[in-house]
Amino acid sequence: MTSASGDLFDSPAQSSGSAQPADGVADDIVGRPLADRMRPRSLDEFVGQQHLLGADAPLRRLIEQDALHSLVFWGPPGTGKTTLAKIIARTSEAEFVSVSAVLAGVKEIRAAVQLAKERRVALGKPTLLFVDEVHRFNKAQQDAFLPHVEDGTVTFIGATTENPSFELNNALLSRARVYVLKALQTEDLVQLIESALSDKERGLGSSSVTINQELRQTLANMADGDARRSLNLLELAVDMAAASSGSVTAEILAELAGGSLRRFDKQGEAFYDQISALHKSVRGSSPDAALYWFTRMLDGGCDPLYVGRRMIRMASEDIGNADPRALRLVLDAVETFERLGSPEGELALGQAVIYLACAAKSNASYTAYNAAMKLAKQSGSLEPPLTIRNAPTKLMKELGYGDGYRYAHDEAAAFAPGECYFPEALGEHHLYHPTERGLEGQIGQKLADLRRQNSEAGLNLAETKDNLDD
Repeated sequence: MTSASGDLFDSPAQSSGSAQPADGVADDIVGRPLADRMRPRSLDEFVGQQHLLGADAPLRRLIEQDALHSLVFWGPPGTGKTTLAKIIARTSEAEFVSVSAVLAGVKEIRAAVQLAKERRVALGKPTLLFVDEVHRFNKAQQDAFLPHVEDGTVTFIGATTENPSFELNNALLSRARVYVLKALQTEDLVQLIESALSDKERGLGSSSVTINQELRQTLANMADGDARRSLNLLELAVDMAAASSGSVTAEILAELAGGSLRRFDKQGEAFYDQISALHKSVRGSSPDAALYWFTRMLDGGCDPLYVGRRMIRMASEDIGNADPRALRLVLDAVETFERLGSPEGELALGQAVIYLACAAKSNASYTAYNAAMKLAKQSGSLEPPLTIRNAPTKLMKELGYGDGYRYAHDEAAAFAPGECYFPEALGEHHLYHPTERGLEGQIGQKLADLRRQNSEAGLNLAETKDNLDD
């Protein structure tokens, strides 16, 4: 029984029972990519994820005690999600059935479940149903697993690079424990590279190509925490070296690195994590961290204009009137990028990032806007006072529109103490509370004086913050 992606059934013992050809290389690994050939077969061969697989760590205990339950592996590409699922199946002697959410649908899910039922009857063994890229299944497809997980027909293991809280149904999440896998450390990747270079059965141990320790470190850094990428790059580097000098050189790695992007997905978790880190670094007045996250996003392939739009937001939300120049400077930087393009225009955006991080901070405008919006929604369609309504016609003048209006420029200091510009039913409200930072310090002093004059003129203030319902 097959799916669009190939054989649904993958026996956990498949890799250990193959015949050996004359050259000592197993038939089932000939022609397979190095990353697949070097896939760990046991926990002892697995590299990284010590928070889950170290001594007495939770997932290791689960596997060693054969306490199999449904779970979800969440982590970046190349961190071992599929490998761990296969190791769990092999350790528990469960049948391993794999479905790819990229190509499969409800039909393939039902076929996999039917296969699990047949295996349970024929062999008396449990079935581990592994669903790769499970976040790509819609709600109906995810719901299709539930009854079969509930009745024990299958033990479900899902793998996802996206946040399960957003991408998986609550019903499915409630039946599966989530384990978070982390990007591999450089030393982990160096260990993988060295294992592949020394392994004569599955790796490159029989090759005469050499690569020095410094370049192994460079190669590990290029992989950016992805085990699969590290081995794919190694295989390419060895192939290129074998066709030339017989040694992997810095020039070969530089050529391979030309098309390599950091871990980044404009629709994924890394994208939102990094833009959040940039925003919070600006808000926290750390120009160095802000510039780092800005360049990380560019290095990952993010549209610079998207970052520019977010910076415009930062200028209003986190700086506001403490330094009104910030908004104009960011707008100028965005316009510069639109005119120059990449990479010249990116420097202007970087300059703006630094300015935003160094500028005086105030969220008073942001807070005032939200308070005003809340007040407007709660107070309904109240009319302006007659004194400040426009009176372009004779009838409107007869109805009192504009009567008693005090033209501010005719008053001392261009201010009319005691005038209320809110609807009469609302009374005076103070929504904007300037900080003492930057220009807002001066704004605050001026408003305090104007409000004092209003108070002396008998203008009463409604308690805005206290009388607004949540």
